[in-house]
Amino acid sequence: MTILKYFRICPGIFLLLSVIILSDLSAQTWRQTQTDDYTRYELLEPGSQKFRIFYDVSATTPGAEYYFNGLRAGSEHEVTAVYDLMTGAELEWKIVDGEAARATGMANARANGEYLQIKLARPVPEGGEARIRIDKTYADPESYLTEGETVTFTRSLGIKRNSVVLPAGYELTGVNYPSQIMTEPDGRIKVSFMNPGPGPVNYTVRGRKLTGTPVQPASTEKPDLTDATSAQTRPVAARIDYTFTERSFQDREIVYFLLAPESHSFRLYHDYTETREGVDRYLNVVRAGSKASKPSAYILDTGEKLKVETLKGHEITDRNIGVRNVTEDTEVVVIWFAPVKQGHSVRLRIEETYTDPNRYLLYGDTLVWDRSFGRPVNTVVLPAGWYVTTSSIPAVVSQTQEGSIQLKYVNDRQGNIDVFIKAKRR
Repeated sequence: MTILKYFRICPGIFLLLSVIILSDLSAQTWRQTQTDDYTRYELLEPGSQKFRIFYDVSATTPGAEYYFNGLRAGSEHEVTAVYDLMTGAELEWKIVDGEAARATGMANARANGEYLQIKLARPVPEGGEARIRIDKTYADPESYLTEGETVTFTRSLGIKRNSVVLPAGYELTGVNYPSQIMTEPDGRIKVSFMNPGPGPVNYTVRGRKLTGTPVQPASTEKPDLTDATSAQTRPVAARIDYTFTERSFQDREIVYFLLAPESHSFRLYHDYTETREGVDRYLNVVRAGSKASKPSAYILDTGEKLKVETLKGHEITDRNIGVRNVTEDTEVVVIWFAPVKQGHSVRLRIEETYTDPNRYLLYGDTLVWDRSFGRPVNTVVLPAGWYVTTSSIPAVVSQTQEGSIQLKYVNDRQGNIDVFIKAKRR
């Protein structure tokens, strides 16, 4: 009797085998990968030992339908909600143990771990990301202590971008790693930290309760100074109304792949998140002295490829796309996408090849790279067969999977860093 005849006689067996085969396919394992982690810790009422966590992360495993967030042992946790950052919609979640996470397919889940299992809004596209935000509260007496009028928050931070917000009415008295200090709209003090190294750090923040009448917000009106000799007034030089962004929250990043130095060319991609309602384009003004070619772009959230145009000189002004101080040499790459809806966001990946003989060249037998970086995270990948001999700015050095040397620069300050690299052939 043939197999086909047997299935015709016993359709139930065929159905059973089909279920087994499909179940086996659905149980294929995958290693969870992620990027762009950022954590905000809000210290709650002193003495409660509780802090609220907002955790932003992008799942990057191609095809994954779930993301698993590890829950720290020794902490009591309460999950409020999980959101899809592209649309703002709430996502389904449940708490599972490590065995259940493995059974669902996460091969690198710890057997004795506990996880928040999140159903993603859409499978992760090839080469893309699924961005989510987790809102949860921990009670952890080992991390958050109160002694009299003083609070101390100490935690091992493996994630590279973090901020800690003190309770209302508390001043900052200590932080053990260089951090930005900012004031929230409601008056709470926040410290923001970027970890440039490969390992976790024990981060400590201390605060003390303020006494007396709360300080009123300072006036943003710029005062004048009176010159003692001429009795004339002039504006003060200090930037009274200076505002700046939280550096660690920025998620702009760029990777340069250097081509043969004789070509003066390098391929790059840079990622950018647009959150402003109604915006429908990204404008990349080409740096003077550089030439851009082969531009392309897609939405990391969905994998959708986008329309890209390169405009120059009068084409820019004729189209009125929003670039100022245009000259005949001005060049801009325009990436078009659907207007951002209220409460939504879109994350773009833009790729292009640049040629810049002024900043990237071969001098004798030495590769020379001399370029300023403005983004918080910047990576330079040397051409295959080259080794680094000089880097003016501290870098984390590693190898790509193909064996090329890469240098990662973390700029936690406002403004640019001037990166100067030399390399030689092996």
